Amino acid sequence: MVVGKQATYRNNSRHDTPDRQSPDVTLGVSLFRDTVFAVSSGQGRSGVAVVRLSGPRSRGVLAALSGETEFLPRVATLRNFCSASGDLLDRGLAIWFPAPRSFTGEDVVELHLHGGRAVVAAICGELSGQHGLRAAEPGEFTRRAFDNGKLDLTAVEGLSDLISADTQAQRRQALHQLGGGLYRLYESWRQRLIAVLAKVEADIEFPEEGLPDGTAHSALSELATLQSEMRAHLRDSGRGERLRHGLLAAIVGPPNVGKSSLLNLFSKRDVAIVSPHPGTTRDAIEVQLELVGFPVTIADTAGLRETTDDVEIEGVRRSRQLAADADIKIVMIDVQSSLASRNEAVALGDRDAVFVINKVDLGRPAENTKLIGTPTFEISVKSGFGIDELLTALGRMAEEKLASGSEPVITRIRHRQALEDTAICLERSLESNKSQELVAEDIRLAVRSLGRVMGQVDVEKVLDVLFREFCIGK
Repeated sequence: MVVGKQATYRNNSRHDTPDRQSPDVTLGVSLFRDTVFAVSSGQGRSGVAVVRLSGPRSRGVLAALSGETEFLPRVATLRNFCSASGDLLDRGLAIWFPAPRSFTGEDVVELHLHGGRAVVAAICGELSGQHGLRAAEPGEFTRRAFDNGKLDLTAVEGLSDLISADTQAQRRQALHQLGGGLYRLYESWRQRLIAVLAKVEADIEFPEEGLPDGTAHSALSELATLQSEMRAHLRDSGRGERLRHGLLAAIVGPPNVGKSSLLNLFSKRDVAIVSPHPGTTRDAIEVQLELVGFPVTIADTAGLRETTDDVEIEGVRRSRQLAADADIKIVMIDVQSSLASRNEAVALGDRDAVFVINKVDLGRPAENTKLIGTPTFEISVKSGFGIDELLTALGRMAEEKLASGSEPVITRIRHRQALEDTAICLERSLESNKSQELVAEDIRLAVRSLGRVMGQVDVEKVLDVLFREFCIGK
């Protein structure tokens, strides 16, 4: 239940997080009564460790630890931290973030300590002994931020992706989502839907008011525009989801053409066994690379050949399946490959393939080995010839598949499913010869589906828009 006036803050300070929805939280009033604490800087020895507290007792605990009672909001101050018996535990910085201008929307305290294990253990042990305090559950600070209206679900997911980011492209996408890129787009759509629904509801409930001519037509036109925008947004080739998980590039080809050696060269370490004996590689071996900022998993596969060995037969089957599933195929032969091996490798080529001819240090490849219409690279894994050009081409392919520019992109299946549901509801609402009541119901379902993406279902705001826009009952 909302008590009093809500506060909204708009700035770029780390802890002055904007309210993204209409939460059940007001000035100094939290949904949570207990106070939690946790080490927020990771485990192990470090130069500095950060212990965070969130909840109504945070400031009182800081006063008890430091022996001080006055703290300026959002100002780092040097303090001695002592136990209840007066033993000095550490000397560090304390920062107090009063509600609601904090990450969680509650009173928050951060203790910046020396990062030794003994120091952190001593502080956490002292906090554990305080009445009303408990250790935070995994993700509880972010959960409180969401429940107190400081983050919507897309921002929460962006924060999770940022923590997990391994490449620069993943970092940029996560920051854009955490900064509200998806939220602003979806919330603008939601508000437009609410405005259309207000017009339809007004025409249903108050026909005697005499709404302006063309109101119904403009409402349907806006629905069609929104539906078109959502469908265009959904036609993104899954770039956001693929960027989160990375592309898969499979090195495929006959035995002994240098596939394992190429993988070792890419990874700069011996991850795959290299042997002159065919059939050494039986199962896929994968390494993760960053190509021009994009995540790519490179997989070495079993050599494609006819064999009677049951294990190798399974390896070849898996190689073919991996090649079929791969986003990029690195189809590899060498200058000494037989015509049959070359033809089988060439058959794997498609628009997502690059064709690699290895061991050019032993001679020049025949012209008929090159695959027309597919990039062909002559390399020598042994000498390094042509490797830079190959990596550049692979990076360009990754960028073409994953780069999204500055536009927000769908990053999770959950988003896509909710947006598909929204678009379907809008398509239904545009069906001809449909009653206004059914149109209104379809729009309400669309608003609800869209709200699920951000973690809010708030159709009651339709009433506010309805009465404000049409001045009903004046």
